[in-house]
Amino acid sequence: MPRRCPSSPPRPAVRLSRLTWRDLLSEATAGILQRPVRSALTSLGTVLGVGTFVAILGLTATASSQIDERFNALSATEVDVEDIARETNAFAGLGFPKDAEQRVARLNGVRHAGVYWPVELEEGTEVRSAPVADGRGHTTVSVMAASSGVLKAATPTVAQGLVFNTWHDQAIQRVAVIGPGMAARLGITTLETRPAVFIGDKAFTVIGIVDSVKRKPDLLMSVIVPRSTAEQLWGLPKSNAKMLISTAPGAAPQVAAEAAVALDPAHPEYFKAVPPPDPKALRSEVSGDLDELFLLLAAICLFIGSIGIANTTLVAVLERTDEIGLRRALGARGRHITGQFLAESSALGTLGGLVGTSLGTLTVVVVAIAREWTPVIHPMTVTTAPAIGLATGLLAGMYPAWRASRIQPVEALRR
Repeated sequence: MPRRCPSSPPRPAVRLSRLTWRDLLSEATAGILQRPVRSALTSLGTVLGVGTFVAILGLTATASSQIDERFNALSATEVDVEDIARETNAFAGLGFPKDAEQRVARLNGVRHAGVYWPVELEEGTEVRSAPVADGRGHTTVSVMAASSGVLKAATPTVAQGLVFNTWHDQAIQRVAVIGPGMAARLGITTLETRPAVFIGDKAFTVIGIVDSVKRKPDLLMSVIVPRSTAEQLWGLPKSNAKMLISTAPGAAPQVAAEAAVALDPAHPEYFKAVPPPDPKALRSEVSGDLDELFLLLAAICLFIGSIGIANTTLVAVLERTDEIGLRRALGARGRHITGQFLAESSALGTLGGLVGTSLGTLTVVVVAIAREWTPVIHPMTVTTAPAIGLATGLLAGMYPAWRASRIQPVEALRR
């Protein structure tokens, strides 16, 4: 057997295999494209999770903005003034003067104002729609005295007839306005027959049925009569008199601060004005509650998507055992196999994140257009959503990639 000459150069050592980034991306791309249907189904979970995440955050921001706009349009333009004259002075009468509406109307920013209170009827007084009680046409209902300014400030939607106005107040007319629920209880279905409501033995012609109001919906639970008429028949209220003021946007805090002095400069302490709450605080509370609820739902969707990626990737490892064994026999190292499967799952997660972001954004826009809202999507949501898909795919592929790296070449080729 020939011996090697001592002076001959040593044999080169066996070089370990290398896997460049280009090769890694090429292998991952080939693995995804070879099974397009499976790859699409694998990324579907991430698409749903990320799409839900984007859609929920976008719809939450859009709904919060819409809530803020509606709050500014209604609640932020409403001021309530309560008569506390008797609480301050036991000998004081009704705090609101006769011309309370005119005094408040002179304040800048006031659109409509009116005084109202529940009428205290004598015990046993019935409210019915027929002059003689027959056991069916009468019911126990409340009566509300209100000036015409209250109905204007409430912004009613009239189903039939009309609401009483300043002339009815000045002429002390015995007219009434009711809501749809009260009309059904009294058996009044139409105004063509000129129906009347009897409060005890006093008749009031129903001139309007109000379908809804934007402010003070509890008014529709009573029979509403003019304030002047109530004062003439039942006297001044003993308590619970209030004033409803509708203002221009932004004027409510100022009107609330000036209303008491305008009503009675000598005794402004007889009135308690309640301005609307801060819209920013309300919006932050609503947004916080919605964010917590919907983010939990999005996290559940992402978790389900990651489980789907992990399950499909693990099945792919088991099916590609021969391929993995052949690669190991040709010199591929365990970390090369790990890197290949991690790259595939990360690519599927990123692809699912991009598609889910697009679908989620499209959902927000479509819903906003259908509801005639302004779509609101934070830029951070759109930019971070694909990264969430990448992280989901990476985490979901860790265990299957580790399983693939543990496969021995001899055992794989033996199968």
